[in-house]
Amino acid sequence: MADAAPTGKVTFVGAGPGAADLLTFRAARAIADADVVIWAASLVQAEVLEHAREGAEILDSAVLSLEDVVAVYERAARDGLKVARIHSGDPALWGGTQEQFDRCVALGVETEIVPGVSSFSAVAAIAGRELTIPEVAQSVILTRLGGGKTPMPPGEEVREFARHGTTMALFLSAARSGQLVRELLEGGYPTTTPVVVAYQATWPEELVLSCTIETLEETVKEHRLWKHTLFLVGPALAAHGTRSHLYHPGHFHGFRKAAPEARAALRAEKPRS
Repeated sequence: MADAAPTGKVTFVGAGPGAADLLTFRAARAIADADVVIWAASLVQAEVLEHAREGAEILDSAVLSLEDVVAVYERAARDGLKVARIHSGDPALWGGTQEQFDRCVALGVETEIVPGVSSFSAVAAIAGRELTIPEVAQSVILTRLGGGKTPMPPGEEVREFARHGTTMALFLSAARSGQLVRELLEGGYPTTTPVVVAYQATWPEELVLSCTIETLEETVKEHRLWKHTLFLVGPALAAHGTRSHLYHPGHFHGFRKAAPEARAALRAEKPRS
């Protein structure tokens, strides 16, 4: 029986928010195994290419159209090549990954997606904040401001999400900070709501600032931030909340028994509205 025709493989690699040492082990292996590495030079630090093997073909996606990239995937299918397509952050968020993935499936190329650290979690770590504080915020909304190159679906405007009053992570919105402030306020956040503004998080030129919605636009314009900037907004960014029940001595689970007196005290607590 004749050998099966080469199918190749394309791995979409989440490179994280910037710092090369935030790559996962799986991401580093995918880059090391690749015959062709496509990376976003303006969004990913060059150190990630140190994982590429000697002789690998390196392409900068900044100068490539979708058609150019798909042509590489066609080569992979034809010649049995391994391609590592490196995206900043996590490929699940604003990476243009799905359209590429679908074309690979149509070509019959084996595909894999390696998740990466998203900038919103990196910024929370830098700021020393948990985004889900008990009894303050138990949800995180990831979104972007409408009105840019890509229209927002109906009901996904910032003002609509802001009505929840929980933690929000806002991407791709720094160039229109005035509009962002208006929509946050229209949604019901108080002007005193804390905000973390992060530029180039985890890069050498990282800048992370704290302000409020009232001073958000002023802060952005003072530092001339218009791209590579993420906003975290919500009361959890300044709250300490209440004690978590998970580690309360009165809480039990499959690995720990509850102390009887602590269990009784915990059950006696009235739930807060």
